[in-house]
Amino acid sequence: MSNPLLQKFETPFNTAPFSKIKNEHFKPAFEKAIEIATAEIDAICNNPKVPTFENTIEALDFSGQMLDRISSIFFNLNSAETSEEIQKIAQEVSPLLTKFSNDITLNKKLFKRVQLVYDIKDELDLTKEQDTLLTNKYKSFVRNGANLKSKEKEKLRKIDTELAKVKLNFGENVLAETNAFELHITNKEELNGLPETSLELAEITAKQRNKKGWVFTLDYPSYIPFMTYAENRLLRKKMAVAFGAKAFQNNKNDNQKNVLSIVNLRNKRANLLGYKTHAHFVLEERMAENPDNVITFLNDLLEKATPAANNDFEQLKNIAKKDGINNLEKWDSAYYSEKLKKQLFDLDQELLKPYFKLENVINGVFKVAQKLYGLNFEEIKNIDTYHEDVKTFKVTDKSSNFIAVFYADFFPRKGKRGGAWMTSFKNQWIKNNENSRPHISIVCNFTKPTETKPSLLTFNEVTTLFHEFGHALHGMLANTTYPSLSGTNVYWDFVELPSQLLENWCYEKETLELFAKHYKTNQLIPMELVKKIKESSNFLEGMQTLRQLSFGILDMKWHTTNPDKINSVKEFESIAFKNTQLFPDVKENCMSTSFSHIFQGGYSSGYYSYKWAEVLDADAFAYFLENGIFNSEIAQKFKTNILQKGGTEKPMDLYLKFRGKKPSIDALLKRAGLKK
Repeated sequence: MSNPLLQKFETPFNTAPFSKIKNEHFKPAFEKAIEIATAEIDAICNNPKVPTFENTIEALDFSGQMLDRISSIFFNLNSAETSEEIQKIAQEVSPLLTKFSNDITLNKKLFKRVQLVYDIKDELDLTKEQDTLLTNKYKSFVRNGANLKSKEKEKLRKIDTELAKVKLNFGENVLAETNAFELHITNKEELNGLPETSLELAEITAKQRNKKGWVFTLDYPSYIPFMTYAENRLLRKKMAVAFGAKAFQNNKNDNQKNVLSIVNLRNKRANLLGYKTHAHFVLEERMAENPDNVITFLNDLLEKATPAANNDFEQLKNIAKKDGINNLEKWDSAYYSEKLKKQLFDLDQELLKPYFKLENVINGVFKVAQKLYGLNFEEIKNIDTYHEDVKTFKVTDKSSNFIAVFYADFFPRKGKRGGAWMTSFKNQWIKNNENSRPHISIVCNFTKPTETKPSLLTFNEVTTLFHEFGHALHGMLANTTYPSLSGTNVYWDFVELPSQLLENWCYEKETLELFAKHYKTNQLIPMELVKKIKESSNFLEGMQTLRQLSFGILDMKWHTTNPDKINSVKEFESIAFKNTQLFPDVKENCMSTSFSHIFQGGYSSGYYSYKWAEVLDADAFAYFLENGIFNSEIAQKFKTNILQKGGTEKPMDLYLKFRGKKPSIDALLKRAGLKK
């Protein structure tokens, strides 16, 4: 039987042939692709010629391309359309991939060749990009154990294999816990306050589960409106406690041991490689450079945000007191925030939603990309997808040159993890004078259309779509020679700049006029609503900043503390949250056990980068504001120096080329209302 993953993809734009791929194809494909990639590595090692940049460094970067494609297809499915069978395959192939990765970085012969080229790099006439690639390759060997003794290399292999498995298990447990909970209501009076769209979705969910009445889940389109509008405080509590208790229930999906195991293994690994902590290891290759700089950055912001957060919290407490609530709890936060927003700005999320029909917002973000970067998006139906909900687009530039394939997957389902993210099915690179273009995808969890209404987004969801699309632009516009430096392969505290920058356009009149039209009447959003959106842009910003800082601080605590001293996940977390806590603690809840960003994704010792990048994005957007938000000259500078360059140069060097100066924190503080 032929395996479609091992054949040349005879598809439009060489896209993944999802309809031909069956689960049983994956493991044999991985095994064969590892065999092929190993042969490519052996050919580099056994090359009788003197090591050069081309026959060693460049050859290494272009090796394993079949394996990379199969991995991206498989692991993207494991996030967006998983099943027990796929999760089982992930557990089986994960050790194979870890072994292969270790086989490369711990290969003496290969490292010797890389080192020989690295040692004469000043004598070579390398471009900036080649110089970066050579440095990265050399460092990736050293930072992953190439200089260790044999016994220590074996230890490292064991740690890496175990770590890969535990991280997978962590993510599986979070998804299982999300899917396990439901709130089933049969008495409509208990649902007072909930908007019609929310009730309709809950009714559809109940029908799908063969139940009468309404079913609410922990998926965002169900959970967030419930917490924002349900008048029934006891039911809000039930939902909030369930959400906060994910993988913290001493059942088979419990993640407490996994958290301790992950931080322990990471710490052992860092120590083995000569680093004090995992954070020291990670931050060596970041703009922030070391944990002290990150902690200082977070504490400085904390000092500036705390008075504003306390002020926000007092406002919430005062409005809750009118309902006879003297002790504000976590399950009151969204509900009274919405009431306060209505009171201060006369702004109701439900009044905004009709102007944000999903299709209109997609067209809006496409128009913004067209005005800024000259891109055109054409929906095409001849590309295979992994689910019927996925939309596909051909992306071209002003001269009709093909730029990228863009996939968009917007709605929640059982096999899809929560949240929103950008990913890729294929990187961009240039080889033999051919620019091989990328296949980029964004994945979200927005409210599905119903029989009576299209998918209508909250304003928060609009900014989420713009955010992920900002990442997608970074991937789509990539224009580098080497795949490992392409697109979003940049320092982690730089990667959020394009995404967070694009969010700014959502608040601008010029942007909203492009797409915010009522789904029934096609009437443009009234200017007074636009004004209110703008005025409320930093509503409760003190509390929001404190929340983000609390996650960054928790992440740094987990990865700078000696894990031998940590016995209780909950206790450790409570101490970490001490200076950022506004609401009383909920004993049944623990954030760490479902903190997928740092325990499953790539944000360990990196959660601070959201705030770090906000300094960059506020400063960059100030530049646009001074000259017009659709100023083509500045857009071109951002495209040329940031979006196309990937990780070919140091982030601050790229930023300086774009902006002409280093970023100032003042723009962020002003935008957040933390500085007058």
